[in-house]
Amino acid sequence: MIFDIQKHERAIFKIIKETANSLGFPTYVVGGYVRDRLLGRPSKDMDIVCVGSGIKLAEAVAANLRPRPRVAVYRRFGTAMLKHRDLEIEFVGARRESYRHDSRKPTVEEGTLEDDQNRRDFTINALAVSLNEANFGEIIDPFGGIYHLEQKLIKTPLEPGKTFSDDPLRMMRAIRFATQLNFTIAPLTLETIKKINKRINIVSFERITIELNKILASDRPSIGFKLLFDTGLLHIIFPEMAALHGVDYKNGKGHKDNFYHTLEVVDNLCKKTDDLWLRWAAVMHDIAKPPTKRFDDTHGWTFHGHEALGAAMTPRIFRKLKLPLDQKMKYVQKLVRLHLRPISLTKENITDSAIRRLLFEAGDDIDDLMLLCEADITSKNPKKVKRYLQNYELVRERLKIVEEKDHLRNWQPPITGEYIMNTFKIRPSRTVGIIKNAIREAILDGDIENNFDAANEFMLAKGKELGLEIEHS
Repeated sequence: MIFDIQKHERAIFKIIKETANSLGFPTYVVGGYVRDRLLGRPSKDMDIVCVGSGIKLAEAVAANLRPRPRVAVYRRFGTAMLKHRDLEIEFVGARRESYRHDSRKPTVEEGTLEDDQNRRDFTINALAVSLNEANFGEIIDPFGGIYHLEQKLIKTPLEPGKTFSDDPLRMMRAIRFATQLNFTIAPLTLETIKKINKRINIVSFERITIELNKILASDRPSIGFKLLFDTGLLHIIFPEMAALHGVDYKNGKGHKDNFYHTLEVVDNLCKKTDDLWLRWAAVMHDIAKPPTKRFDDTHGWTFHGHEALGAAMTPRIFRKLKLPLDQKMKYVQKLVRLHLRPISLTKENITDSAIRRLLFEAGDDIDDLMLLCEADITSKNPKKVKRYLQNYELVRERLKIVEEKDHLRNWQPPITGEYIMNTFKIRPSRTVGIIKNAIREAILDGDIENNFDAANEFMLAKGKELGLEIEHS
């Protein structure tokens, strides 16, 4: 296993070594940077641990760098951070930690390198490389972290019950690393997560969701979500998703397992896009199937209205998970609400009006919606998959033709409410909304052309129908 570092990183190590030596601080690079370099993965974060003051070392190192970087100091935590080229370098004094049962915030004391490695979450993150004159470049590996990298194994350095009970977020981190690296969680480590999963309740949703987002941003999020389900963590942090699991049978008829279907959709989508919020739309697209599930003697299991209820559930779930309640949430909500619409457009004799309405409602998100719909094909029958994809290609062609003709993406009707009020000399009222909606529907239905003159003529006729008159000066 090669410790692969870049030329400019060697230069920064040399400066840190010389600076630390002048201060008399034994110093090491530890954690994720060491792990990623041994795996040949890129890493822009570097953690430096010294037996001494991390803040003093950071300030002294900054004084020796050109250009001199600004040092951000966090005295409460005894840490300091600076940016150099493409690296973010954090400095901290070696420490030991102790925890109260009801908090993941530790009591911190000065310690040795050994103390600092003992407090690490996993053996692969407890690796250290010496930056000291006597043994510069030597890897210090007290827990077999290199062996576990080779074995692709996530394992705690100490007894897992202590590691996870001290900081329950580490349970999420174990699953996140297993997902990102495609590693296996050691059996005892995994069993311990199952046993003490309720400890996650003392962790804030902000921190939990950071890990969820990292799982969702990985190449195969299904690995992480399966582990979250199998350990019982998903039932605690995201019960709506856990509720998708399982198959009911009645009169010999069953339905697909919507949990595993959702994971397939997410993985399918991840092959096409890195967009985190489009991936969240895939997670959420069937979230309302459990509460809408009904059995019909003729049609079997149905989930009528799950797209509308799923859209209605989205703000509540985002609020609980501390996800943003801004345009990102509205984007996910829109895709959940519309995800069945393109399917209906694959049927024969679909009118231009139906195409126009989808373009109008989806706006610039129409291409993302189509990606989600294509990812939603999880049939194991290759012929069916091919047919569905061909149908969606036909929908894409229809969308393109109608869009080029009618220009309805992000479209606003050519007549505004203000123009209606000025024309008929009326105040804001329900009547204004009736006329405006009628113009929009007439254009979407293809009854009138999408231009001002046609819309104005229609408006005047509609106003007359409603008993309004134009006042001539």
